[in-house]
Amino acid sequence: MNLSYSEEYEAFRREVRAFLDKHWTEADREKAGEAPILAMPRKQTEREAAFRAKAVEAGYLYKSVPRAYGGSEQPFDAFKSTIIVEEFRAAKAPREIPGQGVAMLVPTLVEHGTPEQKQQFIAPTVTGDLVWCQGYSEPGAGSDLASLRTKGELDGDHWIVNGQKIWTSNASEADWMFALVRTEPDAPKHQGITYMLIEMATPGIEVRPLKQLNGGTDFTEVFLENVRVPKNSIVGARGEGWPVSRSTLKHERAFIGGTDYVRKTFDGLVMLAQFTNLRGEPAIKNDTIRTRLVELEARLIAAEFHGKRLLTMSGKKQDTGLAGLITKNATSELQHDLVDLALDIMGDCAALATGEEKAPFSGMFVDAYMWTFALLIGGGTTNIQRNIIAERGLGLPRDPATKR
Repeated sequence: MNLSYSEEYEAFRREVRAFLDKHWTEADREKAGEAPILAMPRKQTEREAAFRAKAVEAGYLYKSVPRAYGGSEQPFDAFKSTIIVEEFRAAKAPREIPGQGVAMLVPTLVEHGTPEQKQQFIAPTVTGDLVWCQGYSEPGAGSDLASLRTKGELDGDHWIVNGQKIWTSNASEADWMFALVRTEPDAPKHQGITYMLIEMATPGIEVRPLKQLNGGTDFTEVFLENVRVPKNSIVGARGEGWPVSRSTLKHERAFIGGTDYVRKTFDGLVMLAQFTNLRGEPAIKNDTIRTRLVELEARLIAAEFHGKRLLTMSGKKQDTGLAGLITKNATSELQHDLVDLALDIMGDCAALATGEEKAPFSGMFVDAYMWTFALLIGGGTTNIQRNIIAERGLGLPRDPATKR
């Protein structure tokens, strides 16, 4: 196994480092701290905006986005993309603005949107001026997304939308929603669904926060009553939104399935084990704790090497197939198991809320533990993903009960 880059790519790495040394100073790096991996977009500072503009001009950010819409429009190169991520992360430099808009909607619009939609939405999304939420799940349509009931009826130049969405991340802060709406009620289950772009300030939309275990309200439920959506606010053809939605879900699973955040969590877990006493000595010296740490690190290393395998396949323009289907499950389950061990190490202190004075690491592991349940569900629940892997990846027959 050869995990080294060729001289061509090492030269590109030096080029990226030189760019960062020139445009993102040591003072910038000290001030930036650790950039969050999963976060809501926010308004850029002038310094961040200036840096990102230079990075786009150099071809390092928004590589798949055409220049006409605020991107750098570079040919796909999996190895260069990985080097950019590695070097920007090491320099604590601003990367692409986080959030569902950039990670999920923008690539969907690049692939399926009209020229007008691309012009209107992509550039302000990549700058963080437009914040998006995802209107997919409903009270009776989560894992079985195609059973959604939110209804859209055409009335002249507008769709009249009625229904409810739930577990809508950050809808309270969002400017727009990309949503699935059933517009052909007599069509088969996976047909007759339309992919719509809905402005959240439209009359008839009510957003209600959902109180979480950690006290936060990142998730909401959204009620739509006679919401008037312009006729041309659909991506793809009328009633053919399911293939478009699958494109978005593919990008969502890639967003969730990376190992960056998992590696940071593991490093924090090791620190917790080093500084937490268990029966009079550091927890990391306990045989049971050490065994569990080794098992978890082995899974993490396997996931990282699997990422390199997928990188190599992408670099060779090969379909990742089954290998690409397993990443979301593997990393979300590993993240859950990591913070589960953290809670075991903390013992009774794990009951302390985030921010309490005696909460280890300010309660970050307690908060992370609660968030892992969202990761296990987001982008398709673990069990649904296993069905996809079994049926589409391994070619196994569907459950007879499902056929009935």
